Amino acid sequence: MIPRTLAKELTLAATEYPVVTLLGARQVGKTTLVREIFPEKPWVSLEDMDVRVRAETDPRAFLNQYAGGAIFDEVQRLPLLLSYLQGLVDLQGQPGRFVLTGSHQPRLQEAISQSLAGRTAVLNLWPLTMEEMRAHPPFPATSFDCMLRGGYPRVVAQSLDIRRFYNGYLQTYVERDVRALIQVRNLSLFQKFLTLLAGRVGQLLNLSSLANDVGVSATTLREWISVLKSSFLIFELIPFYENVSRRLVKSSKIFFADVGMVCHLLGIHSVSQLERDPLRGSLYENFMIAEVMKSMVHGGQHPELFFYRDSHGVEVDLVIRHNGSFVPIEIKSSSTFSPEFIKGILQFRRQLDRSPVQGYVLYNGEESFTLQDITVINPLDSTHRFAEIVSAL
Repeated sequence: MIPRTLAKELTLAATEYPVVTLLGARQVGKTTLVREIFPEKPWVSLEDMDVRVRAETDPRAFLNQYAGGAIFDEVQRLPLLLSYLQGLVDLQGQPGRFVLTGSHQPRLQEAISQSLAGRTAVLNLWPLTMEEMRAHPPFPATSFDCMLRGGYPRVVAQSLDIRRFYNGYLQTYVERDVRALIQVRNLSLFQKFLTLLAGRVGQLLNLSSLANDVGVSATTLREWISVLKSSFLIFELIPFYENVSRRLVKSSKIFFADVGMVCHLLGIHSVSQLERDPLRGSLYENFMIAEVMKSMVHGGQHPELFFYRDSHGVEVDLVIRHNGSFVPIEIKSSSTFSPEFIKGILQFRRQLDRSPVQGYVLYNGEESFTLQDITVINPLDSTHRFAEIVSAL
């Protein structure tokens, strides 16, 4: 098993709450992680139809079999079970009694909110971070190798064929999960939407334009984006403004949790192809923003992430709210540093009208140094240093 940073948070949560819920996309390692941390607990998979039928037929009798505690896997398959679980927990609520895993689907979220509010800690597991991958050599030689391979544990641990893995993953997701979540009459349209969205990572989201290209309404598109977010396949970055009311009316940006999936959707299957692709910079930006987000979440933080863009088009790729201040991060796929890289950070500092904040440039070069209180670093070459920086945010 590849050691997961979130293990520490899961273990701690089990000392504080009677129920611990671990949510995440398919195949990010939820089951493996909870079985490793709680080996003494019976493992019950609600993917098993026979198990599910027994639980549906007589939920109380089913749960009484596991009165001492258990791991209930894939609980999104039977959300109603949580209302009965509430009764058991209220009668005897010792910490760490039950562990749940599942996908963050709307019905499951509703069941957690209604039945287990205040009774469960909810944690999210994402694909592997670079620091987690380091524990399972060989580590990719370059950032582009890392991007292409992605962060799904089975691909990393078993050296699976990348193209075959993503083909199977997306086929299962579209044909099974999407059908279960929404009424999609034409699944090929949803697949087209996925590909077109992949080509827009790092761009301001223009719903009308994307809906027109896909051939669906903007309302349908919003629903589909919501499904991807609730499935942990994508996440959203909102623009930074100190005036919150202004922030809410501006366009957001969409990023994928796993850039290997983006590469696959775009038909990028080799490092040489990725290095030459016009979207190379956007893909590297997606890679690093997802890396920061995953590292912070797995470390037990609740990151507030933004991007900055002023009226003149000056941008900072990532802004992190930290202890009442803001940390600007510029991301460049280039292996050669240019003073232009810090232009957005300097402008951000001026607009913020506060004492200078620490800034970072993440790039592909060999040298690490500091310029005008801005740390320039290659996260791949300095993985441990990068992890230390993120954990300090």
